[in-house]
Amino acid sequence: MNDLEIRPADSGDLPAIVAMLADDPLGAQRESPDDLSPYTAAFERLAGDSHQHLVVAVRDGRVVGTLQLTVVPGLSRRGSTRSIIEGVRIHADERGSGLGTQLIEWAIAESRRQNCQLVQLTSDATRTDAHRFYERLGFESSHLGFKMNL
Repeated sequence: MNDLEIRPADSGDLPAIVAMLADDPLGAQRESPDDLSPYTAAFERLAGDSHQHLVVAVRDGRVVGTLQLTVVPGLSRRGSTRSIIEGVRIHADERGSGLGTQLIEWAIAESRRQNCQLVQLTSDATRTDAHRFYERLGFESSHLGFKMNL
């Protein structure tokens, strides 16, 4: 696994990132890999925000994983800064290879480097394999989440 590079994503990575976002039952319902325009606009917003870290994992010149890390300053927990891990995706050919662990370990290390006191993530209730994965890495199921589509 020494041939892996984790680096900031650039706009040229968008087709591969969106393809990974769409490559599961939930993503297939909500992503549109054939129309990159909304993703390009979102990427530009992310690139202009120093609290956003969209990264890709690259092996042999090919994007094989991605995640987004958001750093959130706050008042609660005695003014703690926290990070939120979102959009973790691993290319189908790489699942089970340890790449997901490497990406999450990168996110935890970067969170520490950013002086975060807490790192959190959410996972859809139907993703039971992902829940076991996160628990193996030391995450605890601690909250019940709520959403409202706007």
